[in-house]
Amino acid sequence: MVSFIVAIVLLVLGYWLYSKIIERVIGVDPQRTTPAVAHPDGVDYVPMKPWRIFLIQFLNIAGVGPIIGAVMGAQFGTASYLWIVFGCIFAGAVHDFIAGFISLRHDGASLPEIHGRYLGNGMKQFMRGFTVVLMILVGAVFVNTPATLLTQDIFVPAGLRHLDHSVIQYFWVIIIFVYYLLATLLPIDKIIGKIYPIFGILLLAMALALVVAFVVYQVPLREVWQGLENSHPHADTNPIFPMMFISIACGAISGFHATQSPLMARCMINEKQARPIFYGAMIAEGVVALIWAAAAAYFFHDHPEMCLGKSGAAMVGVIANEWFPSIIAFITILGVVSAAVTSGDTALRSARLIVADFMHVDQKPIPKRLLVALPVFVLAAALLVFSLANPAGFDYIWRYFSWANQVLAMVTLWAVTVFLSKLKPHGLWYLLSLIPALFMTMVTVSFLFVAQKEGLGSVLPHAAGYAIDYIWRHCSWISQMLIMVTLWAVTVLLCKIKPHGLWFLLSLVPALLMTIVTVGFFFVEQMDIVSILSQAAGYVIAAAITLALAVLFFLRKKK
Repeated sequence: MVSFIVAIVLLVLGYWLYSKIIERVIGVDPQRTTPAVAHPDGVDYVPMKPWRIFLIQFLNIAGVGPIIGAVMGAQFGTASYLWIVFGCIFAGAVHDFIAGFISLRHDGASLPEIHGRYLGNGMKQFMRGFTVVLMILVGAVFVNTPATLLTQDIFVPAGLRHLDHSVIQYFWVIIIFVYYLLATLLPIDKIIGKIYPIFGILLLAMALALVVAFVVYQVPLREVWQGLENSHPHADTNPIFPMMFISIACGAISGFHATQSPLMARCMINEKQARPIFYGAMIAEGVVALIWAAAAAYFFHDHPEMCLGKSGAAMVGVIANEWFPSIIAFITILGVVSAAVTSGDTALRSARLIVADFMHVDQKPIPKRLLVALPVFVLAAALLVFSLANPAGFDYIWRYFSWANQVLAMVTLWAVTVFLSKLKPHGLWYLLSLIPALFMTMVTVSFLFVAQKEGLGSVLPHAAGYAIDYIWRHCSWISQMLIMVTLWAVTVLLCKIKPHGLWFLLSLVPALLMTIVTVGFFFVEQMDIVSILSQAAGYVIAAAITLALAVLFFLRKKK
């Protein structure tokens, strides 16, 4: 349990220390008038109390992400701990904080408008469509999960249990969609502002209950130093990089979060609230994700027989029923249901606002809100019917939702990097987001070229991977270590020679990759290099695209 406790402490320290650096860099001004104060409209621009905004933001960005995503990520072993902690502190929370702050500074601008301001009009037009599609995917995914969970006997009256599960499922779909429509159309303080804080507290209480279970049952949680090997049941087709970084998603970084930040930016009354609400909510989500990942990792490693064929949602039931009394297990599953529902409604609300901003439709009259919302709901309903009717439909939608979610995070990090480079043109503060942007570019592009089912992994040649493996096995680990140290030395030298450019990236990116490889090999003595590098062609393409984006950023910065 030492690794778990250290990880929690690091997340807390990340909030108290690193977030303050970010706050000083972006120049938070307590005296500046916020959009909610400048022009409240009683619908979307509604001033609210900070604690209420925090809980709404927390539930908006969390949903089932830090639960289902963390459970699925835990299949890869204790490496998931590292990504949740460091990904959350240095990538996810930075992404949420600065993206939310930019929206706050620009009149509560929606995410595509932010992309357009810093990445150009072409990117804005593309991201408008891309973001709306993602929001519709979120709406469909987060109806499917609760509708499926609510078909369990504990939620169905005895007199109705003879009905087919599909009938009960569609009944709940209709109920949830009616709620979605009301939550999307009504002013934000009427439904969302009232019930979200309650569900946010419930989500935190569920995580706390797991921590209590760790202590009561003296659960032997896995330690990082016991090995970072890939323990995924299908490790041959699911390498840690990039699959784990896509699977965990919301528990470390998520583009969906930046679509929700403008909702809260339109309710804040002081810029000083940005750090606890945006950065703090992400850290809170990281804590929840870490707790669920630790619990799931224990079951995957110590009780694999209980996990065979179980989906992420099913594993929640396994954990709850194994450790909790029936009433607490019932509340836990109900909490997962509420978390899913409350992410879906704000996703569709965000889609309405993005479309309304694009089409310049006034959102004060309810008929105009309904006019914008109905097409969004029709598309979400069509995807939902497909996911329910097709046995593999949900898995198909979930995989592409996860990938699209991380692509959105990557694009947002590039926009944040341009923002920082313009805000602080004579320093290197843009590295705060540039390094996560480069890393997430590698993750998302690698996934596209390496994934067997979702991408091109099944058609790319394996020869390059085996060639690299042959070379690796005939070189000592010490040689690789020397290469890594040399690359870092070259990086420092380039920083001194070219202090105002990005030339150091020529060696920084290889240095980072060699660090991951050499340190990983040190911890994982049985690492199968073939399984990691057999799709080397995909990784090479991903690296080339990443460096190309870095060059484009450099050219834009020069302008």
